[in-house]
Amino acid sequence: MLHHPTLDRLKALRLDGMAAAFAELQAQDRAAELSHAEWLGLLVDREEASRETKRYDSRLRAAKLRHVGACPEDVDYRARRGLDRGLFQALLTGKWIADKRNLILTGPCGVGKTWLGCALAQAACREGVTVLYKRLPRLFEELDLAHGDGRFPKIFRAITKTQLLILDDWGPDTLTAAQRRDLMEIVEERYGRGSTTGPRWKAATPTQSARVLRWISTPERARIWLCRYKGE
Repeated sequence: MLHHPTLDRLKALRLDGMAAAFAELQAQDRAAELSHAEWLGLLVDREEASRETKRYDSRLRAAKLRHVGACPEDVDYRARRGLDRGLFQALLTGKWIADKRNLILTGPCGVGKTWLGCALAQAACREGVTVLYKRLPRLFEELDLAHGDGRFPKIFRAITKTQLLILDDWGPDTLTAAQRRDLMEIVEERYGRGSTTGPRWKAATPTQSARVLRWISTPERARIWLCRYKGE
């Protein structure tokens, strides 16, 4: 089959979805039976799907999830794991994100809380939500350097503007005054603007993670959803 010049024009206009659909239709004998409106409709549908896929891939890359392959469809709801299926499926709808609520995943170490958080994040990306995953130790290092080289305002804006922020790996180390200040600034700035989630944080001192959790769960703040996970 001869190469149709329209293909080159579609690609030049960066209408890759339309170009792919046009090539497929051109190769089908039954395509001649379609009306002009049907042809155009198929091309537009393919272009729309192609663009949405690209936007989703971009959001997923920007999220920098620890478990990129964590899919909601792969969540194991077996009873012995102690995961409330109804609650988790409600979380997958993303309404808690739309309501600017926060979520804490609780359970023993190593049972897959981070994986579940990433599965929720992927579901959110599918719905057009911007997501950012951060391990707290690395985040504090990044913020410490940013204070010195002038990048702090830019990084701070990126963290606080994202619709869903995942804070992972709160370790047993005592936080410095600067780290406590940065964390509280992030939580304060995100109030009413986005949702924050992560595994249950272990308090190194009575005034650290416990203080932050109490602060974001007070009635005047966005209330917390609690998802318990026992694991195997």
